[in-house]
Parts: sequence; structure tokens; C-alpha cells
Amino acid sequence: MKIHSAFLLALATLPCALAFVSPFRNVQNSATTSTQHFVATDPVKPALFVDETRASVSKYYGQELTKSDDLKTNACCTAGAPPDYIQKAINNIHPEVVARYYGCGLCLPQYPLEGANILDLGSGSGRDVYIASQLVGKAGKVIGVDMTDEQLEVARKHLDYHAEKFGFANVEFKKGYLENLADLNLEKESFDVIISNCVINLCADKEAVLKECLNLLKPGGELYFSDVYANRRVPKSLQEDEVLWGECLSGALYWNDFENMARKVGFPDPRLVEDAPITIKNDAVERLISESGNGALEFYSATYRLWKMDLEPHCEDYGQAVIYKGTMDRYPSGWLLDKHHYMETGKVFPVCGNTYKMLHDSRLKEHFDFIGTWDHHYGIFEGCGSSIPFSDPNSEASGKGAATGGCC
Repeated sequence: MKIHSAFLLALATLPCALAFVSPFRNVQNSATTSTQHFVATDPVKPALFVDETRASVSKYYGQELTKSDDLKTNACCTAGAPPDYIQKAINNIHPEVVARYYGCGLCLPQYPLEGANILDLGSGSGRDVYIASQLVGKAGKVIGVDMTDEQLEVARKHLDYHAEKFGFANVEFKKGYLENLADLNLEKESFDVIISNCVINLCADKEAVLKECLNLLKPGGELYFSDVYANRRVPKSLQEDEVLWGECLSGALYWNDFENMARKVGFPDPRLVEDAPITIKNDAVERLISESGNGALEFYSATYRLWKMDLEPHCEDYGQAVIYKGTMDRYPSGWLLDKHHYMETGKVFPVCGNTYKMLHDSRLKEHFDFIGTWDHHYGIFEGCGSSIPFSDPNSEASGKGAATGGCC
């Protein structure tokens, strides 16, 4: 079954021009660029598009998938092993909850979370909620939101099991749509962190999701999430395929559309933490993409962090620097803010004004010493631009924390 012409309405939610030449580098032929033209003229009401998409996703994840092995591609599967402390937390979680996990990355920020309020968007069977529950402890709170009855049933069924296992109860699950979080009566500016694991790409109105997150985050809080992105805009012919959408592929945003959307909503400086190319490993899906004339289309699993704070649109140089104290548990030698900012303990690390604020105006402040003022501006950091942020899988410098100095 396919979702038909209503998919055209999804294009109306994109914040930038509907025809342009992609700057995304083709790793097979770096000199190749392509122009994709999209025209959103379908008269079908947006509500129909949203309803059909929700029904399709809910059916796929609620009825067709019963365990991770049922996925037809690896787009929604985490490639690397989790850190030891996360694995220990997973070992405390009920096996049925773990079996119904469909995430594409680790979507918990790597700093102390004791006492934090966390919201998990698209919480599914509750695996990440129950991980976060252990990290925030008795003084914290974790709320999971999902629209799929079958997934929520699994998550709620094991509430008592986990309360007994952890020694406290700090978890709640709510049924709702990520585009309409206001309907759940969640308190505005009440969450320190919002997480999401390979779910926002399944939403019909991604911009609405980001707006809801901005409203719910505390000042200095962050949206920290993993998702799937493409090196170019996914053509309508592939968007109409229900399986590709459910597998987190055809609903993926072109990376530059996502970053522009985030800035438009009010997250001025999206930061890429880590990324990895997705190898589909399914002959039928690969053939479908190739035979549709889109063989150069590439997908990436990526983790971004979006801070709710007053940031500039570009990396500006004020002559500032920070020193990481080495005081975060599990990170005595250094700490990674994002792909371009790995800070060794005790070493002076030059930063732009935005990075300074991310560390100073958040839960991270106590773990850094800060050098400099805002009195003098020295221009933009060289190298800060709009080229593709993801690693070339053929590059030796690919992976988390590839760059270790400077701002960008």
C-alpha cells in the first residue's frame, strides 16, 4: 500500500526554496551535483496528509513490527555498542522493552543528568525512557510520548517492574502526537532535555515538532536527538512508499533543510555530535531506490543538539576560551560537545561566542573555567560555512570528534 498525492503537502512545511542545487558532496563522484525541483500544488488538505501518515506509521510500528529483527533495513538500528554505563542501564530493563527498540543512535547527552526533567519523543516501548530514569535518579522525572497503542501497552505494562528494579518510580507515558504536544498539558519551559531516537523523520510536520520542543525546554536546555538525514531532498516517488517511510528513509529531511528549519524555529546554531552513513543492506530496498533513478541518494544516521538560548547565527570570535576541569563522571580525560569540539582536561580551548554560551549558560557551567569577555569582536571563525557536515565514509578523519581544535 502507498500513501498517495497527499505526500506533496509535506513539501509545504520545508522552510527554504523548493528548487536549488545541492552542495552535498557525492562520495562516489565529488564533482557531481544535481538539481531537484519540487512543486507543492496538490489541493488535498494538510490534515489528510497528516492523518494518513500517522495511520501508516502507527500500523507499521504497532502491528507489522513486533521486534527489532522485523525491520527491513538497518536505518533504525544503532550501529555501535553503547558505553558501559548505558549497557549496564539496559541490562536492568525488561527484555520485552529492549526487544521492541527501533532507535538509530544513542540520544542521551553525555553529562551528569541527576535531578533533570527529560521528555522522550516517540518513546515506543520505553527503552530510552527507562535508561534515562536511572540516570536522572529519584529527584528527576522522565516522560515518554508516543502515538502507538501497542508500543505504549508494552511500556506501561512494565512500570512496576522497573520501579522495583530501580528503587523509585519517576516515569510516565502519555499518548499523543509530537506535532501537538501542547494538547498533553505539559508545563512550558519545564524540561532540561528533550530526546528523540529516530522518530522525528516519521512526523509529517517536522517544523511543528521543533516549535513544540522550543516551547517546552527550559532556557539553557537542549533538544538532543538522533535521526536519519539525506544528502539531497528525497523525491516524491520515494516519499510515497509506505515501507521506506516506516523504515525511516523516505521521511528523512535533506540535512540543509533541517538545519535551516531549526534556525527558523529558534535554534540558531544546530550542532552535529556524531554521524554515520547508513548501509541499507536490503536488496529489494536498494533496487527500488536505484531503479527509481535515485542511486546517488545517501542516508546518514546523525545526532544533533539544539540549545534553547540566545545564540548568533554564525560562529563569531570574541577571543574567548574554556578549560574543561575533568569533573564529569566517566569523562576524566576530556569531553565532547560536538563533532568539532573535543576539549581535553586542563587544556585551554579557543571557542566562539556560541560555544562559550552553550557551556556557560547550561548545566555544564560548573565543569569549565571561562576565559575572556565580550568586549572585543575579531570576526567570524574561518572555516565556518554551509558545506555538508557529515563525514565522508571514505575519509580517514570520519567519525565522532574528528576535529579537536578551533571552533569549526
